[in-house]
Amino acid sequence: MDSEFAQALLGAYKAGAEPTPTLMQGFPPAAEHRVTWHNFMSPPHNRWAFHNLGRIRPSISVERGAKPSAPLASASQALTDFSFESAAGHTVTLQQHLEASYTDGWLVMKNGAVLQEDYFNGHQAHKRHIMFSVTKSLIGVLAEGMVGAGQLSESALANTYVPELTGSAFGDASVRQLLDMAVAIDYDEVYDDPLSGSSQFGYACGLTVPPPGINASQSLYEYLPATRKNGEHGGFFHYVTATTEALAWVMERASGRSCAEHLREVWQGLGCERDGFFVADPWGRNVAGAGFNATLRDMARFGSLLLAKGDAHGQQLIPAAAIESVLQGGDPAIYAANENFAQWSPGATYKSQWYVYPGEALLAVGIHGQILYIDFAQQVVIVKQSSLPIAESVLDVDTLRLVRSLARAL
Repeated sequence: MDSEFAQALLGAYKAGAEPTPTLMQGFPPAAEHRVTWHNFMSPPHNRWAFHNLGRIRPSISVERGAKPSAPLASASQALTDFSFESAAGHTVTLQQHLEASYTDGWLVMKNGAVLQEDYFNGHQAHKRHIMFSVTKSLIGVLAEGMVGAGQLSESALANTYVPELTGSAFGDASVRQLLDMAVAIDYDEVYDDPLSGSSQFGYACGLTVPPPGINASQSLYEYLPATRKNGEHGGFFHYVTATTEALAWVMERASGRSCAEHLREVWQGLGCERDGFFVADPWGRNVAGAGFNATLRDMARFGSLLLAKGDAHGQQLIPAAAIESVLQGGDPAIYAANENFAQWSPGATYKSQWYVYPGEALLAVGIHGQILYIDFAQQVVIVKQSSLPIAESVLDVDTLRLVRSLARAL
């Protein structure tokens, strides 16, 4: 790690989190404390918005059903004194990292029992928090289940299922290439550039407001056919949120059901405490690449479901073979060739929308500090919900070091 990055990381711990102003209080709230569609992705407004998004954007419910929620066992094990070695070379305590990384919710489970559950910044157990790109991983394992059931063919091209994608970046990509982010698309994932591919995606899915003068697609159904190919598919890892949306469209057409309907079956079988929900795009489509919201505890339930190879309370909600397939991981050489990702997560691979430590652990990550970490070797689930002021932070590398080292320590 270069000295400039190390200094930036040290500086982030020294600065800590900015105090959150009082937001959305009063009838109506004062203009400067009002959170709206126009400012909810920006600090400090995101500190309130990320666990109240149902009040800001249209949504599609993933109903928990009528049966009682399944209890989560608890165990007594003090984690407050835990510390780990930062990528900058100094020792950081768990509490220091949670504070510096703008944590809203933090939950650690071992062998099915909750060891630690904490809420900050007005977040509470009953509130749903946006998980951003953790959503991709939920979609990915559902897609793997469809492949195993014969509803999707890994080798089939996307336009076999969705003819509208013919001529786009995705039309002649295979389902496996969609799953593994191996699509040659003219797209850049740059969150602070209003003209970037990821920004255009954000306008199309209704998460962000297009600036004046920018022509934006009205829906993901408009945006995806307009994407353009750049090279040949396969043999590389190119992280693109729009690729997950193309995969979701393929899943919709292959099954006749939305991703929200697919996930609803799992959610009800899990015994979740609250409905989850997807952010809806302007045409009422679930945002499958970044839009799922759930409580901290329900995300832990989903992680525990994967640990149990898809079985919850005697019901097989996700095929065990689908989870085992993901856990095998992808080609480590392909992942290592993407320098930015390989430096952040050395030893990982990528498969089916998951970062995979083959045979050991699955990792799902979202911008602004969302984490779902599932360690099969240690039988540990860790969930982190956050509201970092920027999409990608120097602290991200330490968040991964924290969850990996904590799981090993348990």
